[in-house]
Amino acid sequence: MKPLQPIIDSLPPGYRIETAGSIEESGKATRAMVPLFPIMIALTLLIIILQVRSLSAMVMVFLTAPLGLIGVVPTLLLFNQPFGINALVGLIALSGILMRNTLILIGQIHHNQQAGLDPFHAVVEATVQRARPVLLTALAAILAFIPLTHSVFWGTLAYTLIGGTLGGTIMTLIFLPAMYAIWFRIRPENTVQQTELHLQR
Repeated sequence: MKPLQPIIDSLPPGYRIETAGSIEESGKATRAMVPLFPIMIALTLLIIILQVRSLSAMVMVFLTAPLGLIGVVPTLLLFNQPFGINALVGLIALSGILMRNTLILIGQIHHNQQAGLDPFHAVVEATVQRARPVLLTALAAILAFIPLTHSVFWGTLAYTLIGGTLGGTIMTLIFLPAMYAIWFRIRPENTVQQTELHLQR
């Protein structure tokens, strides 16, 4: 409103300029959500740590949450959509979707290791095994959001979830296995050495 202040000062008595409509409601909703963010993040971290029971895995799960921005930003720009409260709500929902995918992948990696696979092949097999169901689930969600794109109010939310789900899911399938291998120093040559030691025994 600062650029409009000279115009506001020059208005005749009885006239005024103020923010209203969707912009006003968006501002109110944003201010109401800000105090809840620390609580939401703390509860999310608690649930994740109870699920994976590993601080390293929890950090990896949490790091995948922003990957959706890779798909959200180009989608909003391409379809000329504003980044308002609906987009923010979409990002929060999107973070949950991507972290769920990450939990599924990490769970499959641990399951493969318990089944006797070496760490390297456990990561590779988990990615291959879970890629199809994760991608199909993302595709189903994207198709469900398409009708909402025609809504004046929910359009931005739909575009956020469509772009973020598509880009974030693909990036998760690439980013998480690579980060997991780097974090735990898993390499193919380590696998060969472990196999040779096992055969010698």
